[in-house]
Amino acid sequence: MAWWGMLMLIASESTLFGCLIGTYFYLRFESPTWPPVGIPAPSLLTPIVLALVLAASAIPLRLATRAAHSARVAGAWLLVVVALLVQAGYLAYAIHDFRDHLHAFTPQTNAYGSIYYVLLGADHAHVAVGLLLSAWLLLKLSRGLTTYRLNALDGISFYWYAVIVLTLVVTATILSARI
Repeated sequence: MAWWGMLMLIASESTLFGCLIGTYFYLRFESPTWPPVGIPAPSLLTPIVLALVLAASAIPLRLATRAAHSARVAGAWLLVVVALLVQAGYLAYAIHDFRDHLHAFTPQTNAYGSIYYVLLGADHAHVAVGLLLSAWLLLKLSRGLTTYRLNALDGISFYWYAVIVLTLVVTATILSARI
C-alpha cells in the first residue's frame, strides 16, 4: 500500500524536524536571552493565522479522499483543487513573511537567526513538495480514477496531514521565544 511508503518518509522527516527542534531548544536554553538582543520577538498573529489556514486545508483533503473512495472522481478532483489553492496561498504568504524577516536579521546574524530560518525554510520546503505532489495528483485524477490513483490520493493526503502537524509544531516552537 502507498501509505507504508509515505509512513517511512514521514518517519524520516519527523526525525529531521525532531533534531531541528531539539537544536532550537538546546540553543535557547544555552543562551542568556532568546531571541538575542536586537532581534524582535516573533509576532503572534501572523504565524498562528497561517498555521490555522494550512490546517484548514486538511478538510477538503479528507473530503476528497472520501469522494474518491465513493468513486466520485470529479468531486475528489475539485476538493484537491480547493486544498491546493489554500496551501499555495499559505506558502505564498509564508514566503513573503519569511522574506520580510530577512530585513530584521539573517541566518548569519547569530544562532537564533540560523535555527529560525532553517526551521521555517525546511517547513516551507515540505509545503512546496506537497504542492508538487498535489499538482501531479490532479493531473492523474483528470484522466480518471484507478486503484493506483486512489492509493496516491491516500498517500498524498497522509503526507499533507503530517506536514500540517509539523507546521503546527514548528510554529509553536518559533513562538515559544515569546515566553
